[in-house]
Amino acid sequence: MRKLLSTLAILTSLVAAGLVALVSPALADTECARTDSRTGVCILWVEVPGTPGDSGNTSGDGPKDTGSGAACYWDGRKQNIFKPPPGPVPCSTEYGYWSNDYNCYIQLLEPQPPAEDPLWEGHEPGDGAVYHCYQPQSDLVHIFWSADQPPNSGAGPTPREVALIAVDDMQLTAIRIGIAPEAIQGSIGLVGMPVWMWASSPDGSTWGPQTASASAGGITITATARVHKVTWNMGDGTTVICSAPGTPYRPSYGMRTSPDCGHTYTKSSASEPDHKFTVTATSDWVVEWEGAGQSGTIRLNGLVREARVAVGEAQVLVQ
Repeated sequence: MRKLLSTLAILTSLVAAGLVALVSPALADTECARTDSRTGVCILWVEVPGTPGDSGNTSGDGPKDTGSGAACYWDGRKQNIFKPPPGPVPCSTEYGYWSNDYNCYIQLLEPQPPAEDPLWEGHEPGDGAVYHCYQPQSDLVHIFWSADQPPNSGAGPTPREVALIAVDDMQLTAIRIGIAPEAIQGSIGLVGMPVWMWASSPDGSTWGPQTASASAGGITITATARVHKVTWNMGDGTTVICSAPGTPYRPSYGMRTSPDCGHTYTKSSASEPDHKFTVTATSDWVVEWEGAGQSGTIRLNGLVREARVAVGEAQVLVQ
């Protein structure tokens, strides 16, 4: 059990600090999560999210983070018992501590049965122990021998922590930035000319929905993640929020503005480093999880990607 909890702690810490890939930090509220072992340069930055139980989204927009859930739960379906329905239970009562694996409250049987008792299943007293298992939901009692003490689910992970392991398995990344003018081709935009932004080739890992399941501590959780919105910091002090992936620009659109995700610069980038604006796109994900007779929502808002865009004055270009 200690090994399981230690592994879970490591995984949870990686999830909390490792779900973002970009070239350089875009926000003040960021920290380095991974460096290149050869150069020492940071290659993975993360915007610090809210703590469990708090909303990771400070704007009040969209669904709220609904917390951690309960680590101990009853699920009679394991024994074809359907009432009461699955749901949280107290982790400790007068009947002992709750074990999700055994689906009951566990106590050491006192006194232990005599050596010749069949409950030892052929083992000698002291070789393991005999335990009392009680389900108040069904009023069933089971007495059994076990070589090791049954796991105490009250010391195990919460459904949220297991959901975070599932999120880690999804390998979510920031969107691949699509923008016109196209920075990667070195083209230059003009002050007053519409700029189009979009998620290039959106898929499960960059936009969702993406679903994964994880198990730990007797809990199995299925989580589904999807992007709720993308916040574009355009580098000129302007922020644009887009709830859709955006529409890819085509030359045939001419000077039209984007129908769902665009911006118009009112000044050139001449005074910026390398004469380019740094554009960052921050993805705000919503993760809905369910399992252990419970459900909840996690907000992840730290996946960031950046691009560089040159914007010039029309009269300068003519000269």
